Amino acid sequence: MPIILLGHTPPRWNFGLVNLPVLQKTAAIFKLWHNFLPHIPKFTRYSLGEKITGLFIELAELIFIAGFAAKENKAAIIKKASLKLDLLKFFLQTAWELRAIDNKKFAELAEPLVEIGRMLGGWQRQIIKETPPLRGGE
Repeated sequence: MPIILLGHTPPRWNFGLVNLPVLQKTAAIFKLWHNFLPHIPKFTRYSLGEKITGLFIELAELIFIAGFAAKENKAAIIKKASLKLDLLKFFLQTAWELRAIDNKKFAELAEPLVEIGRMLGGWQRQIIKETPPLRGGE
């Protein structure tokens, strides 16, 4: 367990190299979800709620990895991130349909997730456009 002395703040890591807007938006929406989680009924919180939490973490992880990946690997990683995002949206909708989250909370989460999807799609298109196609004998 780390020791924190009074008057001292814990160190902050500099992740400036991965200053990706899509990662920042994902982190912000995850924090919002994290604040909603304690208000979800226990039965759902420890099943579907934990699944959604895991998908948020996996999504952020894939975006982070894509930020450091070699150009030839980025498109595949971003595609995996898009799939995680689709799963996340599916399970959030399921939570809403089960009334584990109300309309307002669902809307607060859904809108930024749609924007994250657009950002991932744009990133994917940019990578494809910048990657020259392989020629016949290569």
